[in-house]
Amino acid sequence: MVPKLLVLLLLLLPLLSCLISMSSADLSSDIEYLFGMQRMKLSEDGQQVDLSLDQYSGSGFQSKESFIFGKFDILMKLPPGNSAGTVTTFYLNSTGGEWHDELDLEFLGHVDGSKYILQTNVFTKGVGNREQRIRLWFDPTTEFHKYSILWNPHQIIFYVDDVPVDFFKAGREGIPYPNQQPMTLYATIWDGSSWATEYGKIKLNMSYAPFIVSYRDYDVDACVWTGHGTNTLCSNPNAPWKTHKITFLEKEMLAHIHRKYIFYDHCTSDPSKYNPAECAKGLLQ
Repeated sequence: MVPKLLVLLLLLLPLLSCLISMSSADLSSDIEYLFGMQRMKLSEDGQQVDLSLDQYSGSGFQSKESFIFGKFDILMKLPPGNSAGTVTTFYLNSTGGEWHDELDLEFLGHVDGSKYILQTNVFTKGVGNREQRIRLWFDPTTEFHKYSILWNPHQIIFYVDDVPVDFFKAGREGIPYPNQQPMTLYATIWDGSSWATEYGKIKLNMSYAPFIVSYRDYDVDACVWTGHGTNTLCSNPNAPWKTHKITFLEKEMLAHIHRKYIFYDHCTSDPSKYNPAECAKGLLQ
């Protein structure tokens, strides 16, 4: 039987999505531009960054520090209207590492701005192909919504407005886990016409440019890599995220998201990406 609290939370998903708020942060002290500097606009109070994509370039920023484990939150409002072909991101990447680790939140545009697709993916030791595609239960262009990545020694959980939407567990036999090298946080917008919308069938229409995504209330509670071996400086040694393991309620919410909003899963939708070691036992084993 589904707990009454879970039933209530699921019924309130659209309302909860509109009520998310976070403490303000000074983005200017924590990030630096990655590319397209002229298309990156920082608010006077340092709490919001707008990135844009036009006929010349996209844009992006990255964290000034790299991390080994943490909880990474941001509020985003995606480009409205016809955004087909655009890819907007918030992700962690081990650029410059010995191998490629990456934790992805990618928002794929649509001719109808209310129909964005969220694609999640996990790369570990150079191997990805763990995509999931999720239809959001709200219009991500009209209000700010919270997107989060929790990465600790036990698991990776992707959240939308504090609702878990994807999960990757450590310790699966034969499946490496990203826990040996630091990752930097990135946010970008770029032209993904070759694959993003309807698998590349619908291209970017520059008559709708510039495409602008807004980020605000960047909040990172993580262990900063010092550049010496595996040494880190943790802002809060007793932070809840460090020991968090997915709860029963989170499992039930995640199962609901899978039933209702996920339409592509690498374990069930593409035989070429099926890996028995991580798919055969089911999502939450």
